[in-house]
Amino acid sequence: MDRERALKIVKEHLTEHRYIHTLGVMETALELADRFGADRHKAELAAIFHDYAKFRSKDEMREVVKQQGMPESLLHYGTELLHAPVGAFLVKQEAGIEDHEILEAIASHTTGRVGMGTLEKIIFLADYIEPGRKFPGVDEVRLLAEENLELACIQALKNTVGFLMKQNQLIYPETIYTYNSLLAEVKNKNVNGGI
Repeated sequence: MDRERALKIVKEHLTEHRYIHTLGVMETALELADRFGADRHKAELAAIFHDYAKFRSKDEMREVVKQQGMPESLLHYGTELLHAPVGAFLVKQEAGIEDHEILEAIASHTTGRVGMGTLEKIIFLADYIEPGRKFPGVDEVRLLAEENLELACIQALKNTVGFLMKQNQLIYPETIYTYNSLLAEVKNKNVNGGI
């Protein structure tokens, strides 16, 4: 699927503000794909479709989680998490995208996932640092993203967890597992002479 067709499909499902955000995520994902050696076309499509289900009804999203056998724990941590895994399912069903890497990147873009591949990290990070994002800590993550994909993702996770804790919000366990997994990955690279 080409960019124009993908954007046309997505635009019908998003507010103008969210569409502008999506364009920012797409451009950022392409930059990160070039920087870190990921497939540009996959990065572009995953970025375009990452918020596909953002404005679906909460009831519809809960129903998809139940019907598709997604982790029931998703239902206990606020509805903000649902649009990512539900979006991946709906993108496959409605837009006909079947590429596993693209769907995984969409599914994990809010919580992260243990063992994320490069494309998943790129979409997770692009969503966090796209130019329209303005909040404490985002510039630090942008700087890290110029050099190291994993360290940038780790800092984004730290910022997110810290924010949620300050708000007395529940933290989805997969987010903590993702942080631990990425930290172990970076430490292992350091021990073995990487980075």
